[in-house]
Amino acid sequence: MNFKDYEEFWPFYLSQHSKPATRAWHFVGTSFVFFFFLLALFTLNFWWLLFAPVTAYSFAWFSHFFIEGNKPATFGHPLWSLRADFRMYRLMLFGQLQKELDKWSNTKINV
Repeated sequence: MNFKDYEEFWPFYLSQHSKPATRAWHFVGTSFVFFFFLLALFTLNFWWLLFAPVTAYSFAWFSHFFIEGNKPATFGHPLWSLRADFRMYRLMLFGQLQKELDKWSNTKINV
């Protein structure tokens, strides 16, 4: 799909994460990004950073292929997907994701 900007992409991204289990797996994967970043920082062994994307994408792609049953949005829009993943993570962390999902629930996305 083609989007004119990130804000147009955001509702599509949410639609691709419609199941709570998919979002939970993403949350765990993204949490590992922060874990490996802090581990690298505290140990001054920056090789740990290589595990961040591998682990995060493993959790996310597992959820798309085996739970959500769709193709990860990152395949077509890698940078916007990364940005959206951190946005979704923040909203989940602060208990605001349901409000955002409700806001876009009536939006029709042509997939």
